[in-house]
Amino acid sequence: MAEARTRRRGGGGAARRAERTAVKIECAKFITRNIPNLEILNEEAMEIIEYNAETVLEEIGVNFVENPAALERWKEAGADVDGERVRIPRGLARELCKTAPSSFTQHARNPERSVEIGGKNLVLAPVYGPPFVRDADGGRRYATIEDFRNFVRLGYMSKWLHHSGGTVCEPTDVPVNKRHLDMLHAHMTLSDKPFMGSVTAPERAQDSVDMSSILFGKDFVQQNTVMTSLININSPMQFDDVMMGALEVYAANNQASIISPFIVGGAMAPVSVAGTLTQVLAEVLAGVAYSQLIRKGAPVIAGTFVSSIDMNSGAPTFGTPEAANVTYGAGQLFRRLGLPYRSAGSFNGSKLPDAQAAYETANSLNTGLLSGVNFMLHSAGWLEGGLVSSFEKFVMDADQLGVLHGIAKGIVVDENGQAMDAIREVGPGGHYLGCDHTQKNFKSAFWRSELLDYKPYETWEEEGARDTQALATAKVKQMLADYQEPALDPGIAEGLKDYIAEKKASMPDAFT
Repeated sequence: MAEARTRRRGGGGAARRAERTAVKIECAKFITRNIPNLEILNEEAMEIIEYNAETVLEEIGVNFVENPAALERWKEAGADVDGERVRIPRGLARELCKTAPSSFTQHARNPERSVEIGGKNLVLAPVYGPPFVRDADGGRRYATIEDFRNFVRLGYMSKWLHHSGGTVCEPTDVPVNKRHLDMLHAHMTLSDKPFMGSVTAPERAQDSVDMSSILFGKDFVQQNTVMTSLININSPMQFDDVMMGALEVYAANNQASIISPFIVGGAMAPVSVAGTLTQVLAEVLAGVAYSQLIRKGAPVIAGTFVSSIDMNSGAPTFGTPEAANVTYGAGQLFRRLGLPYRSAGSFNGSKLPDAQAAYETANSLNTGLLSGVNFMLHSAGWLEGGLVSSFEKFVMDADQLGVLHGIAKGIVVDENGQAMDAIREVGPGGHYLGCDHTQKNFKSAFWRSELLDYKPYETWEEEGARDTQALATAKVKQMLADYQEPALDPGIAEGLKDYIAEKKASMPDAFT
């Protein structure tokens, strides 16, 4: 009997050791701010910008290119259509925008990972769109589908990222007309977080809806939002048939679209902040209004991508005060429309994950938090002005996103937060390390980096004197080694494979 008891105790100890060493995949809930937004426009300034934006729509108008159906919809809604130019009477776009929801749920296949987009919430999603990738071992190179899958794995493993994103890099080793199928499959199978749909052609948007119907069920997709998509406006004031075609598919199927001007101040918008905000608001009003012409109540996110231009080289710049002011101002204007807001990210123009990248990224991330952004695309991995998805930068950014979670909590002033018992216990000249309050709170009191090095100099030197990029390289390898694919119903997995195989077989490869 004693021997049996000993074995049981030993087994329990082994179980506890195994639990301590097991890989834990944590995912923080989306941020809900307990801090105020930073508002830099007064009432008069907002009214001026709003009036000017409606003047742009009424007098100058916007182009809907190669889209006769869109022109007909606008004509029926009461707009003045002249060729491809649509002039929208004052007040019409704003009235149409009223049917768009102020917030909505994007469902994940794991219900615990679903996110609420709008209100005081902030959802963090990774980098989107670069054709190149970079890591310390391979340098800068064209992205492959395996790179793409590894970024999805890293996003799934990253605690502070709430969303799997979309085109985390552009896999150039897969035909253009088929790669969206492989990218969607990666998001659906390698992660259980929410994801984005394809927008590079209307039929690819439809594939996204069809594959989501396999994953979630057709009825569920029609009644709930399971995808977000990025619909860029060709600033200044032009809506092309490809992006609008994708928007039409998503809106008709109750799926969300980020309607986002692509602004480089001085190139695609005026050099002044107020002028840029006027154009941004006009474009967003037109885009959101059009989504509601497709389907009243279709979920949308009002967005803007903001950078300025280096007047010497013509290259975009990031983390600048002008971009910050546009981001703050757009937040105020979109909240007055009652729409969720997308902007900011880990923006920088650096070629490497270095000090420039860190400074510019920190400026942009903090601006996004304080401006009231609800959906932050590009929050991890962005490098070289958006041309590169960096593996090291991805984990560096993903670690720092925890800081945003911490700041957003605000200051807790309940009994525990006031800490009066601790102050009384320690008294003058003492220290707080051993007091009861510290012992009860030390595990959760401070945010802790899982990447940065705070060891003494001697220890740091003995361990190889590694800089942050070297630490990030090791972190990437560790995370990918620890990755465990989330379970998926075998029938659903087979259905996705069959759909992809059938679609690929139906068309020849195209690389342009």
